[in-house]
Amino acid sequence: MSELTVSPLAPAAFPMLPAVGGVRLATHAAGLRYQGRDDIWLAEVADGTVVAGVFTKTLCPSAPVDWCRQLLDTDPNSDADSGLVPPGRARAVVCNSGNANAFTGAAGTEAVQRTAAAVADQLQISPSEVFLASTGVIGEALPTEPLVAGLKVAAGGLADSSPESWAASAHAIRTTDTFAKGASVTLALAADEAPIAVVGIAKGSGMIAPDMATMLGFVFTDAPVAQPVLQALLSRATDASFNRITVDSDTSTSDTVLAFATGAASGAGVAPVESIDDPRAVALGEALAEVSLALAHQIVRDGEGATKFVEVTVTGAESDAAAEVIALAIGNSPLVKTALAAEDANWGRIVMAVGKAGERAARDALAIWIGSEQCAEHGMVRPGYSEAAATEHLRGDEVVLRVDVGVGDGEATIWTCDLTHGYIDINAGYRS
Repeated sequence: MSELTVSPLAPAAFPMLPAVGGVRLATHAAGLRYQGRDDIWLAEVADGTVVAGVFTKTLCPSAPVDWCRQLLDTDPNSDADSGLVPPGRARAVVCNSGNANAFTGAAGTEAVQRTAAAVADQLQISPSEVFLASTGVIGEALPTEPLVAGLKVAAGGLADSSPESWAASAHAIRTTDTFAKGASVTLALAADEAPIAVVGIAKGSGMIAPDMATMLGFVFTDAPVAQPVLQALLSRATDASFNRITVDSDTSTSDTVLAFATGAASGAGVAPVESIDDPRAVALGEALAEVSLALAHQIVRDGEGATKFVEVTVTGAESDAAAEVIALAIGNSPLVKTALAAEDANWGRIVMAVGKAGERAARDALAIWIGSEQCAEHGMVRPGYSEAAATEHLRGDEVVLRVDVGVGDGEATIWTCDLTHGYIDINAGYRS
């Protein structure tokens, strides 16, 4: 497909991401689908690195998702006595763009095995220490010959992580993304310890909905942390970020978030985080959450055809979970999203979305805000409501919607975008 116009919601520039000890990076143009751009990304991580993962809940997962689940032993059908290295250990991760290696049957399984074996051979590690991700068209066999050949080239070009190599990595994993996505946090887990880094890159633009979207996220830290702690922190961070965004309500076959902790900072005197009850686990969890949310917001800002970044907050629900369901009903409604695109303060569409969500809401207590302008209260239009003020808020590219459903204390916030004809243009020509 032709090069896409950069989203009007894109950041001014890709951030300067710091080096992470124990991480080496490389990219290569293998021509798997795209021409004239890198489409393979390889990261090598230090011996002793632990890994955590969160994956799509679709019943039609890709072959790389199956592979990673098996390595982490998160697949209930996997064989615990398979002879692989202990679950949660990693030495490398590979991502290719342009082909999702999903719905490809036995050929897909063979492709992941060949890919892992090729990386293992180049780096002299076990295939069961190689994590994989693929993104792109579903239902087409992954061309393994150029992939394997490209990985050999990439392996020869591995170099310590740097701002430049992070940027190249984020660009290589794009599909319909109009800009590369990255975020980082540097902090000391304790006042008397050296700083550690948390760096993440991601891709995602369409087929974006919780569980987790056609999105891939890769987060790296040099902090020494036990694998169960890393898994718990990543799951929490994902629930509050990647699982709170939606572009089009469609969940992908390939959704993957992987976090790698190399432990390289232990050489600078940073003690291992071995328990979720360690106060330093709170600091690390907050950093993971901050990086994950920044990446999630960038994905929404790159929503296919998007012109507005939209925050939806629901309060007064029966529970936090109920509030999230209602917020997503609003964020996923084509009628709400097209009204936002048209800058039409048609708050009746928000009422419709609340009503169809299937969670308790007190119709005659419902209150709705567009920006700071309250549109409705007590289940009807608010006296003195200014549609002009609401419309003025919608003319900006940052939109805030708030709804109180009047039945409890539950609340939740999700992030979405508007729906324009650009979404149709991109997806109608995706395979061309």
